[in-house]
Amino acid sequence: MKNSKPLILSLGILVIILSLLHSQEKPMNILVLYADDWRYDTLGIAGNPIVKTPHLDALAKEGVYFTENCVTTSVCGASRANLFTGQWLSRNNSGSFGMFKTPWEETYPGALRENGFYVGHVGKWHNSKFPTDKFDFGRSYKGSHWLKTKDKKNIHVTKKNEIDALDFLKTRPKEKPFCLTVAFFATHAVDRNPDQFLPQPESMKLYQELTIPVPENMSTDSWERLPHFFTSKNEGRNRWSWRFDTPEKYQRMMKNYYRLATEVDTTCGKILNELKKQDLLKNTLVIFTTDNGYYHGEHGLGDKWYPHKESIRVPLIVLDPRLEKSKKGKIQDDFTLSVDLAPTILNAAGLQIPQNMQGEDLAPLYLSETRPEWRQEFFYEHASIKGADFIPASEALVRKDWKYIFWPQHQVEQLFHLTSDPDEEKDVVENPEFSMVLSEMRKRFELLKLKAQEGNLYKNLKGSVKKGKKAKKAKGI
Repeated sequence: MKNSKPLILSLGILVIILSLLHSQEKPMNILVLYADDWRYDTLGIAGNPIVKTPHLDALAKEGVYFTENCVTTSVCGASRANLFTGQWLSRNNSGSFGMFKTPWEETYPGALRENGFYVGHVGKWHNSKFPTDKFDFGRSYKGSHWLKTKDKKNIHVTKKNEIDALDFLKTRPKEKPFCLTVAFFATHAVDRNPDQFLPQPESMKLYQELTIPVPENMSTDSWERLPHFFTSKNEGRNRWSWRFDTPEKYQRMMKNYYRLATEVDTTCGKILNELKKQDLLKNTLVIFTTDNGYYHGEHGLGDKWYPHKESIRVPLIVLDPRLEKSKKGKIQDDFTLSVDLAPTILNAAGLQIPQNMQGEDLAPLYLSETRPEWRQEFFYEHASIKGADFIPASEALVRKDWKYIFWPQHQVEQLFHLTSDPDEEKDVVENPEFSMVLSEMRKRFELLKLKAQEGNLYKNLKGSVKKGKKAKKAKGI
């Protein structure tokens, strides 16, 4: 009995020490692998029978694979602004390619750096001038698949992504948590190059003997079913002609597109392998996604911008060290959005989510034992670029069974029953059978649009879309 008091004190001290050690654990590291112009099915795990993405497929089997992930604006610059800010374009006001108006400390890289993270960005930026002073490690480049090194040698942009990302991981201060965004340029086309997609020479052996399936709705009929203002002046049609207007060209372009995708997958594998070497995967949140989808000729279109599924639905894979072993490889089919990633990142890092972020933390979808209440629909928006004939403004209310599209510059509505028409070919907006659906969706559309615009920092944005003012000429759209 004489020794019991010291024993109790010793146990108490031990509990305090363990508690202090736990409280001093490093926050979770963050790695965002951000590809360009990959639509939802540019992955082997998505059922694509052609493209080889073994490293990302393996990542999905270790983490959570989201099959219904979408962007809220489908264009390079605005979608990146939405990623960083967790806000719709209507609130962050980046335009299509400008710097967002959201305070930097309310973005995920800004908030993390303010709270002691070593923050890096390598690769494509596309939101006005790259803010070098906002990053501890910043290397920005885009616009071409082949770049010149300081000693005048050629280097592929994806190889440079790899070198820079590994440099960040190897030279970072080991005492700090880190956040690294690897923003690939691939598979974005080099728009003014007649070959469009320029992979590395060693990739040319891939897919040589295969025939890439041509979409059923890459047809004149599908093109002519688009609204009347889709003419030869439309940039989506222009880019279709650059890439897909002959069978031979379609095969060449798509094979090189898939080669670029496989190169990105290979680089992702090397970055993940470096995390393993440094024993970091057990405390690093890894996210793979992309800025927008991509038409592979569907509707007679190329590129992105418009609210069809090919343009707005994109891959999302999350590897979260908090995920229980039994839940690895989970497939999640709730609607998730590009604006959800910033709040997910900040919450995982143990930081408070800024009040002005509009997205939702995704973690409860895969960590919670009970299914949380979750969105069943969302508002999509895209401003006009260079006028209503070139790239018209578009807005939409998207659900799994229905999609309402509004073209504000032309005051044209469309309605698609996705359950029976998943390819969005049969506009039923004039069908009286669906008048009640149309009326209800119009109301919900207006409500969600107003919610997206709450806190708008640049009041003229709405007017510029409605009036169709020409945007400044932008390269690499």
